[in-house]
Amino acid sequence: MQDAEWKDKLTPEQYRVLREKGTEAPGSGEYVDFNEDGMYHCVACGQALFPSDAKYESTVPGLIGWPAFSEAASKGAVKLQDDDSLGMHRTEVVCNNCGSHLGHLFADDSSPNGQHYCINSVCLNFKPKK
Repeated sequence: MQDAEWKDKLTPEQYRVLREKGTEAPGSGEYVDFNEDGMYHCVACGQALFPSDAKYESTVPGLIGWPAFSEAASKGAVKLQDDDSLGMHRTEVVCNNCGSHLGHLFADDSSPNGQHYCINSVCLNFKPKK
């Protein structure tokens, strides 16, 4: 999809985060304190990304205020890539289908498996379990 098509499809905030690798303000996202059963999908392309049973509340300072997931919906749902922006090394999480920026992956001892997918709510579309 071309840049103009993304701008037509996404809200300005979604475009800033998903296509320009931005971050929403902590605590501002729709899914921070959301705990329904279902699946979180990429708002840009519909790819299933994270199951609700992998969502948890992180206790790590600096990582609180965004939806936290311990694992992705499937091995191929997201792609991890190096991010050396902002003068530090991080692991960026992108949608494996459309390449949209979702957030970052961090180590987290409060996670069930020690990893924390820190994801921007604006990147997600929740579909409840039927």
